Amino acid sequence: MPVFRPVGPLVVALGDRRVDLTTRALVMGILNRTKDSFYAPAATFELEAFFRRAEELVEEGADLLDVGGVKAGPGEEVSEAEELDRVVPVIAELARRFDVPLSVDTWRAAVAREAYAVGACVGNDISGFADPQYLHEAATAGATVVATHIRLRPRVADPDPHYDDVTESVGAFLIERRRWALAAGLTHEQVILDAGLDLGKTATQSLELLRNSAALAELGSPLLLSASNKTFLGALLDLEVTERRAASLAAVAIGVTQGCRILRVHEVRGTVRVRDTLARLMEVPQ
Repeated sequence: MPVFRPVGPLVVALGDRRVDLTTRALVMGILNRTKDSFYAPAATFELEAFFRRAEELVEEGADLLDVGGVKAGPGEEVSEAEELDRVVPVIAELARRFDVPLSVDTWRAAVAREAYAVGACVGNDISGFADPQYLHEAATAGATVVATHIRLRPRVADPDPHYDDVTESVGAFLIERRRWALAAGLTHEQVILDAGLDLGKTATQSLELLRNSAALAELGSPLLLSASNKTFLGALLDLEVTERRAASLAAVAIGVTQGCRILRVHEVRGTVRVRDTLARLMEVPQ
């Protein structure tokens, strides 16, 4: 598997920051204010636990934090009002406590708008911009967005997805969503792409996308990898969700060498070490 070599500069906008991702990946720490996440359910729902975990992630080297109030998979209904209550106040407090860019993990435009108003600068939307106002709100706020591939929609089971060529299909989808974002007034630096591992994919399809990350990185936008503790790792390696740390770090290593430049993870300290070690090992000797 050849190592991905960027052709030119690759920059992402994170609020008023412009970050060069040409040769360095950013680590995005996951902060869930949910009661039913697939990983450590409700572990950070209570405020004290949430902010304690946020402090840990920042101390461990997270470059940005991703806050979500509704899990991606099927589960108990969470209203817009409840999601707003879960994420907006904590984003405001995170912005007050830490000098770290903040992302809101939501597919609702109204939630994204309120999150931007209190300090978020990224909208991480796993729906592929299903809400017609999502991109308008991002453009109005000057926020960056994550365009994620999904076959159906969030919170809906997709047990038997079919693709003639999963990498080609996902790439075409992401190109289209980037076009939507640019048409809405965002710049190239404000669009991040995500293959959406596990979202409407079998374990084998997700693995294929991970292995083919270089093809998606070559689309020319920062590529986000969200493989941490994912179901496809458990299915392929027969691992329970609490046993997937090493597999998640291995997926990160593959992703970085294949061009992934934003690493959305639960395990920040280990991911930072993998990223920095790879950077040293891949340096061209002088």
